[in-house]
Amino acid sequence: MTDRPLSAAPATPVAADSPALLLIAHGSRDPRHAAAVAALVSQLHRLRPGLDVATAYLDHCAPRIPQVAARLGRAAVAVPLLLNRAFHAKHDIPAALRAVGAALPVADVLGPSPLLLAALDRRLAEAAPELASPAARARTGVVLAAAGSSDPAADAATRAVAAEWRRTRGWAAVEVAYASAAGPRVPDAVATLRRTPAVDRVAVSPYLLAPGRLPDRITEAATTAGADHLATVLAPTPELARLLLTRYDATRTATRTTPALTA
Repeated sequence: MTDRPLSAAPATPVAADSPALLLIAHGSRDPRHAAAVAALVSQLHRLRPGLDVATAYLDHCAPRIPQVAARLGRAAVAVPLLLNRAFHAKHDIPAALRAVGAALPVADVLGPSPLLLAALDRRLAEAAPELASPAARARTGVVLAAAGSSDPAADAATRAVAAEWRRTRGWAAVEVAYASAAGPRVPDAVATLRRTPAVDRVAVSPYLLAPGRLPDRITEAATTAGADHLATVLAPTPELARLLLTRYDATRTATRTTPALTA
């Protein structure tokens, strides 16, 4: 995890020759999803004034990827609003871009990154301000509640994030749970933490980007399981916006320098 800390990413005006940022979100029938994405785009504009940010969705919402990519042509960098490199990142996004002949550079997914850990910290501190204290974290177990994937590498990446979050932030324990795919589920993880001697209280933190069916499922499960604290989803947070710009900048720089390297 090598992304810059928050203090190293101030708001900066966009360069005149900067390509557009094509933000590719999953989409949902739940209108809160698109509202969260729109709020995140507003944060991008505050951090990078003048940057052309276009939004496209994989499913459920409009506009879809082919429609927006065709309008932008080659003058854009596609940035997936995805946490892990699973089926959507490996197959759906490239296929949608190929369908309209859009040879856009595609940035890496968001995870793993210290900025995601900072966003998770922010959301838990909003839910329970006392968790900003190292002493409180040392007695708190956290359920990192992710969507889950049929791709073993994606689930392994989530478990690595949980391990890093515990190691660097001082939580008593961090357990992973999934809202879909195979278990463990949130109540299982809460029960495991309740049996952990070092844990006095349990928090549930959704490792999800925007509101919708799966976050609602996590909220219901956490409430039923008697979790002491429940955070909200990651978007919109300033850390997430800065991470999107980090991925955009890295891909834009690599695209600009590659021809010189291969000449």
